[in-house]
Amino acid sequence: MNTVKHDLPPENSDSRQRLAEAYKSEKPRLLARLRAAGGSLEEAEDLMHDVYAETLKRLPLVTGIRNLPAWINSLFTRRLIDACRHERERAAAGEIDVAEDTLRESIAGTGLDPLDVYIRASLMDALNDALRVLPAAQRRVVEAQVFGGLTFREIAEATGESIDTLTARKRYAVRNLSRALRHWIEA
Repeated sequence: MNTVKHDLPPENSDSRQRLAEAYKSEKPRLLARLRAAGGSLEEAEDLMHDVYAETLKRLPLVTGIRNLPAWINSLFTRRLIDACRHERERAAAGEIDVAEDTLRESIAGTGLDPLDVYIRASLMDALNDALRVLPAAQRRVVEAQVFGGLTFREIAEATGESIDTLTARKRYAVRNLSRALRHWIEA
């Protein structure tokens, strides 16, 4: 007598299959929705991953859902609304992304010629000094994002700290760096 060993009960196997089919059918539409809302492809894929990971965690519930694509669509919509609210809160709190473009815009706004080797070297020294005096937790977040290219989610997974804590640390770090650079400009 041959026995077949299954890793999952039949209903979970069926639920996984239904989830995979819903993922394939809905992914292009959901990615297009987020892109139309102004999100990047990376943000769209991250959000898609989050939605399907959450659904996978609740796999036993999937058997009771008649229209799985519609359910996933509503979950995606809620996540999209949450992301938009979070972005508005960040903007209201004055948080900005300190990327290379932002630094270039800041330098250009000072009226200095960033091509001037002396000014560039002095500015980099001032920025490095400002980074060194940041509290360690703030410095780690800025370095991970700006120099390491990591997202808040990746940093949170690596450190075990919440995304909200990391965003607050970055907000304080940006504020401190801005103060230090204003002092450098005025000196």
